[in-house]
Order: sequence, then structure tokens, then C-alpha cells
Amino acid sequence: MAQLQSRVARLVVPVSERDHTYGPADAPVTLVEYGDYQCPYCGQAYGILKTIQSRFGRRLRFAYRHFPLAEIHPLAVGAAEAAEAAAAQGRFWEMHDLLYENQPVLGESDLMRYAHQLELDVARFVNELARHTYEGRVREDFMSGVRSGVNGTPTFFINGIRHDGPWDVDTLTEALMVAAQLHA
Repeated sequence: MAQLQSRVARLVVPVSERDHTYGPADAPVTLVEYGDYQCPYCGQAYGILKTIQSRFGRRLRFAYRHFPLAEIHPLAVGAAEAAEAAAAQGRFWEMHDLLYENQPVLGESDLMRYAHQLELDVARFVNELARHTYEGRVREDFMSGVRSGVNGTPTFFINGIRHDGPWDVDTLTEALMVAAQLHA
């Protein structure tokens, strides 16, 4: 049993107020996603997660962490920095959703259009992207993922334990239900 537990990948950096979370902090289940805005699998997971969030409601806290795979997704880092620039103006989740809902168009002019659409202070947004103000924040997320055994996207952790199974709606729902029962 001890050998089995040593093979289980755990979330090294616990979810805290530093994270972008959706749902109550005292929810019985916390789901963390390490994602990449340009990853097609993360794009598929986005819709699945929306369904799961509606099913679980206040029984689920969802946290999103950046894990841009820049070598294969050259626009992912810029998109992650755009999400952080929007977060600085209180609009992380709105930008997060726009990025996934418009995944094929994540170029610089697209990011500016999304900033306008969200009625952000666009001059501030442009300046922060140009200066890479949030590059360190994105790198922190990435490195926390590396330390937790993340090597691809999307990677999910349920109550601090990596979910290595399929992440279709039914399988992920079942895994979350088991975690909720263990928490009870």
C-alpha cells in the first residue's frame, strides 16, 4: 500500500487565495486544471468542465493554473498573460472563457479585441502585455505543475490527487463524487 501511495502524484502547491478559483473555498471537492489556452484537448475539456460545474454547483471549487506548452503552442504564453492582465482588472474568468471559446484566434490583435469586448482599460492591458508584467505569474503556475508531475495538458487534480483516468463528463463526475464522499 505504501508503494502504491508513493506513485500517486500529488499537488505540491495547495490551492490558495493566489489561485483563480470559481466556487466556495469550503466546497467538499476542489478540482484543479493545469491548462493551455491553445491546446485542443483543453478546448474540449472546457465544455466538459462547464457541464461539471453546473452539475456540482457550490459543492465544487474549480481552480485554473497556466501550463502553456510554448514549444507546440506558440500563442499559449501570450494568452495566459492576457488572462492575467484581465485578472488584474477583475475579469479573469471572463477572459478565460473568451480565450477558450475563441481558441483558434489567439493572436495579439485578437487579445486586444477581447480586452475591448470585456471593457478593460485597454491601454493598461496593452502596456502590461508589452512589458510581460505577468510572465512571472504564468511561470510560477507552470513550475508548480512541473513539481506536481504535470507533463501535458489538460492535467487535473481532485482534492490534491492527480486524476489519471479519462476526463469525459461521466468519468470525471464519478471521480469527483468519490472524492466528495471521501471528504464527507
